[in-house]
Amino acid sequence: MTEPTTAPPLSSTSRTSLGRKKDRAATDRADLHDVLDGALICHLGLVLDGHPQVLPTGYGRDGEVLYLHGSTGARSVLAAGAEPEVCVTVTLLDAVVYSRTLNDHSMNYRSAVIYGRPRAVLDPAEKLHGLRVLSEHLAPGSWDHAREPDAKELAAVAVLALPLAEASVKIRSGPPTDDPAEHATGAWAGVLPFRTEWGTPIPAPDLAPGIPTPPHIADRRTPHD
Repeated sequence: MTEPTTAPPLSSTSRTSLGRKKDRAATDRADLHDVLDGALICHLGLVLDGHPQVLPTGYGRDGEVLYLHGSTGARSVLAAGAEPEVCVTVTLLDAVVYSRTLNDHSMNYRSAVIYGRPRAVLDPAEKLHGLRVLSEHLAPGSWDHAREPDAKELAAVAVLALPLAEASVKIRSGPPTDDPAEHATGAWAGVLPFRTEWGTPIPAPDLAPGIPTPPHIADRRTPHD
């Protein structure tokens, strides 16, 4: 990811200021980058024809820009490209927190919420760049390994650029915070870590014999934080 020489702190607006648990708010823009770089799927929220929609989609970050994409035939993507306001959320679950009381059960997580008006990327060079950012975030190494999109494929895909100007990050970590009066209940309290791992690559049924799994795929078999 391209990092700016100096990054401003996270914005503080009425929409990005936490109403509860203010101590969990992160103000360092690097925390926003870490959340976005650590996940693979975001949820894009917008209003279409007067109705709210929340759509899961892939994305990629380049510096202070989030690239999103979809089919040019998808009305939701076309609506977002008309620059209405959207909300993008990303969440990484790190653990389930077990407390001595059910009311105090919680989760350790890192989450980001981004507000803004996405710009439809029309310049061919930037469009190709945005798709490369997306591809390299989801499947690192693939851009130089597989065939690049041709003109017909580029015409069928819409790319949106969303600035990371207005965003908030919320983080919870650590053990449960039970009231000392609950310690004598005898119930177990602690943290159950959660981790997602890559499995063994499965070749396509029609893959020609003798084509090995390339390193950029085989080497991803490590825990994904």
